[in-house]
Amino acid sequence: MCGKVNFTNLSRYSEISERSYRRQFQRSFNFIKGNADLIERAIPATARQIIATDCSFVPKSGKATYGIEHFYNGCAGRAEKGLEISVLAIVDVDAKQGYTLSVQQTPPAKPMTETTRIDNYLEHLQATYPYLPKSTRYVVSDGFYSKVKWVNGVTALKLAVISKLRCDADLRYVYTGVQKPLGRHRKYDGKVDLTDVSRMSLVRELEPNLFLYDVVVWSLSLKRKVRLAFLLDCRDPKRIGRVLLFSTDIHLDATDILDFYKARFQIEFIFRDAKQFTGLTDCQARDLTKLDFHFNASLMALNLAKFEACQLHQSPKPFVFSMASFKRLALNRHLLERFISLLDLDSTLIKSHPRFPDLCSYGAIAF
Repeated sequence: MCGKVNFTNLSRYSEISERSYRRQFQRSFNFIKGNADLIERAIPATARQIIATDCSFVPKSGKATYGIEHFYNGCAGRAEKGLEISVLAIVDVDAKQGYTLSVQQTPPAKPMTETTRIDNYLEHLQATYPYLPKSTRYVVSDGFYSKVKWVNGVTALKLAVISKLRCDADLRYVYTGVQKPLGRHRKYDGKVDLTDVSRMSLVRELEPNLFLYDVVVWSLSLKRKVRLAFLLDCRDPKRIGRVLLFSTDIHLDATDILDFYKARFQIEFIFRDAKQFTGLTDCQARDLTKLDFHFNASLMALNLAKFEACQLHQSPKPFVFSMASFKRLALNRHLLERFISLLDLDSTLIKSHPRFPDLCSYGAIAF
């Protein structure tokens, strides 16, 4: 007889108590170095890589919580009281997979100072700069970062910015004609009119009535030359769509600008998976150090899960990561190990059975 089985312990994932886990939040760990080493193994050095950056709202209450302020909540579409984290991720453009490199909580605003949140984001990038992959030089962000302070700060690090401009941005064509021998040289050659693409170069038609144009212009708000990747959507004649993407690297191909900007959205999947599956928004701590540990641990756990799932991928089909499926597989393996152990079964006989992998993947959506 195997004896009485204690099913009350089946829900525990470890023999360590919750108090022991809580003590880890007071220990220091170089998460950036750990993430950088993992990214070096996960993404081939020859792959096209970008640095994606964005912020995410973390709901939180409590007057004593560090960093409590009003931040923009994209889900609610308005500013709400809570916390904000800034994330830098490395994205494999071709494999469409992103890994968090660094996360930092946005500090509270300091009264009577000129420090802005853009300054905080730049400090985060500067602190992370030594850990960036050497072959990666494009920092891709959404339109909020299309500000001269951000662009100047990024280019000062010998990096290039890829982002999005408003359709009413004040742009000028660059004058390339013959200059007069005397007087101030001519700088502009007319204002950019997005309804007239005759002075732009057609790169290709992405799909019927969806065109990609390319041109180098001068941005008055950014105070520099930029290369535009202009998307003109004529699929609905009653509603013409226009999207202005730009790069401070004026030699970058417009197709690459488009590819890099689309790859930026992998950071949104990182936020989604971390909030749904690795407890990004579930921390009850109020101290800065403990909050920082929690945010880093949550996003690093997602990195490790994605890396392990990629290593286990054997199908000729492209790798598609599902945190829900990976969590289901981990739970199934854990339960099977507990059943084998508590029921005193022969693990070799069970694990060598040809249907054992099917049992492990029960309930998985994609793997």
